[in-house]
Amino acid sequence: MSRQVSSTAAHAVILAGGRGTRFWPRSRTRTPKQLLSIVGNTTMFEQTVARLLPVFPYPRLWTVTNAEQSRAIRKLSPRLPASHVLSEPVGRNTAAAIALAAFHIVRDDPDAVMAVLPADHFIADAKRYHDIVRAALEVAARGPNLVVLGIPPTRPETGYGYVERAGQADSACGETVWNVKRFTEKPNESTAREFLASGNYYWNAGMFFWRASLFLSALERFLPATHAALARVAETIGTRRYSSALARAYSKLENISVDYAILERATQNPAPAGPSVFVLPAEIGWSDIGSWAAVYDLASAKTPGANVSSAPLCSLDAAGNYVWNDAKDKKLVALLGVNDLVVVETPDALLICPRNRAQDVSKIVKWLEATKRNDLV
Repeated sequence: MSRQVSSTAAHAVILAGGRGTRFWPRSRTRTPKQLLSIVGNTTMFEQTVARLLPVFPYPRLWTVTNAEQSRAIRKLSPRLPASHVLSEPVGRNTAAAIALAAFHIVRDDPDAVMAVLPADHFIADAKRYHDIVRAALEVAARGPNLVVLGIPPTRPETGYGYVERAGQADSACGETVWNVKRFTEKPNESTAREFLASGNYYWNAGMFFWRASLFLSALERFLPATHAALARVAETIGTRRYSSALARAYSKLENISVDYAILERATQNPAPAGPSVFVLPAEIGWSDIGSWAAVYDLASAKTPGANVSSAPLCSLDAAGNYVWNDAKDKKLVALLGVNDLVVVETPDALLICPRNRAQDVSKIVKWLEATKRNDLV
């Protein structure tokens, strides 16, 4: 018999510990992408919280971040319970971050269903998104099910992971649910074109749904050392020993994504008692806002080839440029005879690159780290 998920049993975990290095020079260690107003007038984190509140009230919202950003998270969302802002001592990828949240959640609510969601994505159709989320929660509540949202691809993107669907498994809240056949990470262009043409593949947007207890059982099966270490930490939750126990354990955890650690292994090595892996198509106007080029694409969607600028702009024989300037005096930016550039100015740095190289901006951050320019990262 299927079980329904009640509103009081559904928790959302917002992953907010990334650095957003492709958004340098605006994104820095203490002010990463999710804490910036990249699209719109509020930060990406605030937009994510606002988008979730119709489904998850504040007492059921959690976030996993790090020591450098936790204070800012609390300031941006003061109604979020302080005990629900979980701070990683060091970054250990998504498997560890989700596991940390799951141990906290099952302590409060052993039967909880949890949604795992990035803090820095753009979703144009919030109402449609709410419908999809409710359907995913229902599938997760029915049994030993791991659910991933799949974005219908619109181009042969090589920078995303893909989810291949198998036969239709079921439906929930009027939404079609498919079995997952396999996951594929960042294919080459020819393979991506095949995926797009087949109609059986979706982009993996990193949005997941499952019972917290089921996830921990899968973690124990596929990543036993991480499970054992965090189970010992969980025994100290609510005590003075928690912070030191977490610090000792966390740096030793395996650095691996939840996709590799759990979802792929559960798909490739199914067990009679589960878990089963499903994909729920989500056509919701999604973008991961992965680079300055993605910001340009959103801003120029209605007028392709336009120049997009936050500052006063004079453009002569120039097209397809993105300009951002945080100067208080909003100095004039003049573009003459240049096309498809990204120009981003902060008080201490200036980025200029071709728009089609925006994904490589993170290489500049690596160079700055290698040359000890920590003042700029």
